Amino acid sequence: MSRIKICNIPVDVLTMQQTLQIIDSAIAKKETIHHVVVNAAKLVNAQKDLRLRESILNCDIINADGQGVVWASYFLNCPLPERVAGIDLMEALVGLAAKKGYKIFFLGATEEVVEEVIAKYSLAYGSEIIAGYRNGYFKNEEEPLIAQQIASSNADMLFVAMSSPKKEIFLDTYKSWIKTPFIMGVGGSFDVVSGKVKRAPLWMQNSGLEWLFRTLQEPGRMWKRYLYTNTEFVYLIIKEKLKSLF
Repeated sequence: MSRIKICNIPVDVLTMQQTLQIIDSAIAKKETIHHVVVNAAKLVNAQKDLRLRESILNCDIINADGQGVVWASYFLNCPLPERVAGIDLMEALVGLAAKKGYKIFFLGATEEVVEEVIAKYSLAYGSEIIAGYRNGYFKNEEEPLIAQQIASSNADMLFVAMSSPKKEIFLDTYKSWIKTPFIMGVGGSFDVVSGKVKRAPLWMQNSGLEWLFRTLQEPGRMWKRYLYTNTEFVYLIIKEKLKSLF
């Protein structure tokens, strides 16, 4: 498995299928894999947030979630084969769990949303895949108890649907307690699966415009974030390209 670096953060040169094969093999062998996806915003934030950066560097698989990251890899002459979106990987892994008899713990989102996710997946694949679930609203002092709850569930996979960097830091802090073979942060994926939030049309995903679709849905919360991070990301990539030329 080879890696490149974008904004001084390693990214694995993997397709979706290759990623799934590595994860499936690790779960079957009861090995542990900490997975993370990176997009433009996360790469930008990792330049200044040292704890976020550390949690990314401690991961076993680092996939490129954003189409902008894939384009940047081509611009830097170290092309990634494709985008491996976190929500697409999660959905594929839920299907794999049903096929292989794996169990999943779902942590994150509101109680209403996570219950809807459990109901949808139970209906589609059977309740046998559910090891447990909990909403993502808790105090810092509750974290050890939640980690113990996950560990006691004997789950094969853990999906954590919380914002960045909270989910990355939580997983990096407690993965040795949890001991679940596969752990992964999935951001707002539960909101999409539950139907609370719509995902961008496929053409917008492929065009790297998913950020714009999210901004149109939540303009008050998103426009400043994307304006800053997208601009900063372009600046960092151009800077990195110029550095490689001279």
